Amino acid sequence: MPMPVEFTKTEIADVLEVRTGLFEDDRGFFTETYSLPMWKAGGFSGVFVQDNLSRSAKGTLRGMHYQLSSHGMGKLVRVVQGAVFDVAVDLRKGSPSFGKWVGRTLTGDDSMSLWIPEGFAHGFVALEEDTLVWYKCTGAHAPDAERSLHYADPKVAIDWPHEPSIISQKDADAPMLADAEYDFVY
Repeated sequence: MPMPVEFTKTEIADVLEVRTGLFEDDRGFFTETYSLPMWKAGGFSGVFVQDNLSRSAKGTLRGMHYQLSSHGMGKLVRVVQGAVFDVAVDLRKGSPSFGKWVGRTLTGDDSMSLWIPEGFAHGFVALEEDTLVWYKCTGAHAPDAERSLHYADPKVAIDWPHEPSIISQKDADAPMLADAEYDFVY
């Protein structure tokens, strides 16, 4: 049974809320999280080459990560279990929304994902214990091209629902936007 997919623009038009059809009955629910024909019919043209899964304790910050444009990576982010506050920051030079952010709460109990195209830093804070985040990527991991943006840059001013309590050293040491290396063009 084909399941419908709905793409809704956020405050930054290229970042999309993606809702897939949900069939519920007394057994639980079923949804097609991704279907190439349905997504193409909806106007989505990205090609996914890698899937990632992370498990995080409550309060864990992962981000704000991106790869330079030669290894750019769009991400379709979905929570399988638990909840996150998921954030994308526009790093595209010349974009009217450069340096601005979009954030959404994603949970394992609904059918919403967030599409974050290339040119954005991405990160999230886990809002529940044992949160599982699954994301499909349009590019492969390239360690030499990976970069980070500081999650608490006052110029970006992400309104996190609470201060992260578990942060990797890499993320704690990430540069502010004014000092970050990025090469995306709008």
